[in-house]
Amino acid sequence: MIIIIDSGSTQTRLYLLRDEEIVAEHLLAVGVNSGKARSQGDFRDAIAAGISELLHANQLTTGDVRFAIASGMITSNLGLLEIPHITAPVSLEQLVSRVVKVKDPAILPLDLEIRFVPGIKNAQADRSWSSLRDIDLMRGEETQAVGLMTSLYRNLPLTMIELGSTTKLIHIDAQGKIAGSITSLSGQVYAAVKKETFIGASMLEEEDDDFFSADILQYACDSVHHAGLLRTLLFTRFIEFSLPCTAVERTFFCQAALAADDMKLFDEAERLGFSLQGDIVLTGKRQRCEMYRSLWRSRYGLENPVHFICDKDEIAQLAIKGAGYIARQMT
Repeated sequence: MIIIIDSGSTQTRLYLLRDEEIVAEHLLAVGVNSGKARSQGDFRDAIAAGISELLHANQLTTGDVRFAIASGMITSNLGLLEIPHITAPVSLEQLVSRVVKVKDPAILPLDLEIRFVPGIKNAQADRSWSSLRDIDLMRGEETQAVGLMTSLYRNLPLTMIELGSTTKLIHIDAQGKIAGSITSLSGQVYAAVKKETFIGASMLEEEDDDFFSADILQYACDSVHHAGLLRTLLFTRFIEFSLPCTAVERTFFCQAALAADDMKLFDEAERLGFSLQGDIVLTGKRQRCEMYRSLWRSRYGLENPVHFICDKDEIAQLAIKGAGYIARQMT
């Protein structure tokens, strides 16, 4: 029996696994950003308390668990233990070999070994400003990528695009190595525009995931190309008073503008030598997935197989399956 710790910026999920089956799970409303606001000691104690609660609820003790395996921001300088990134490309064997095993009450005040999965960073030609655009980092997404390519999509090469608080393109090459990533801040920019600017007054509080307009998508794309992203975002507000449109359409337009700007990720991926010829898997809300597929196909004229994973539980399963696979390869 093992425990999987999937820790992000604002929350941490704990999963109890027996023979690849989830026995129980426990959600903690604490992540590395929460720890930053207080202290890393508080974050450490919250993780330990959460594990204890999970075990107690299932009438277990730490003696019943072989180890815990942790990935995500918990391995950053804001988490329990900072683990250096591995430089891409990284094979599954290399990733497993670089997992760090620790049993230290100063790091986790429990009688339990914890195994930290390192993140991955892009290779750089040199450490200078001239290679700035080569830089990218991931923590946690590498485990999701492992789950994707070992359980669902085995055809290689494979490109995974996560549409969440960031947009992150992760490429897995024909040899099954994680070749690197390209990330934008689009999800967080959208949230900030909606919450912190007057543009949000012209938008829905909750997106209508069933709405889609190819015409509005194209108008947003054209505006970003000619007028720039920042001016296009402002149009979300202006069109309320200038065009016959609904809040649903304006909200869609704002998201479409950010999706159009994100097409540069594909240009950057090709510049870094990531082949986009294989299957593409998009994870996130269906409306955003549809946007990216439509824009990508119209811009590049390619007909790669494109798959969506939109259910939250199915997306969460990627990290669970990835961590489970890594755990099974370890002695």
